Amino acid sequence: MGFILFIHVTVCVLLVVSILMQAGRGGGLAESFASAESMFGTQTNAFMVRVSTVLASIFFVTSLVLAFNASKKERSLMTNDRLLPKAQETKQPAVTVVPVTPAPAATAAPASAPKP
Repeated sequence: MGFILFIHVTVCVLLVVSILMQAGRGGGLAESFASAESMFGTQTNAFMVRVSTVLASIFFVTSLVLAFNASKKERSLMTNDRLLPKAQETKQPAVTVVPVTPAPAATAAPASAPKP
């Protein structure tokens, strides 16, 4: 399960990068990467579309596998005893709660009265 999650996160990052490198209507980040054109040749956009398609397919498959594995579990991760914080062994002294009553308010001037 951890390996699938690693593949999924890696594919997510690569998918974002490959989509941003594609030349769109505004040119995209492909213009910023002048070396990308020389590295992939003149068919850079077609190559990047293929890479994005493959990465999107892998992303879709890993998403389905992770969702299927999560749905098969009958317990929540929050009920795992190893993940819950340990109860403190030391006893703390009892705290006495003393009720506090507000003091009677002094006669206050109305808020709308003008000050002299």
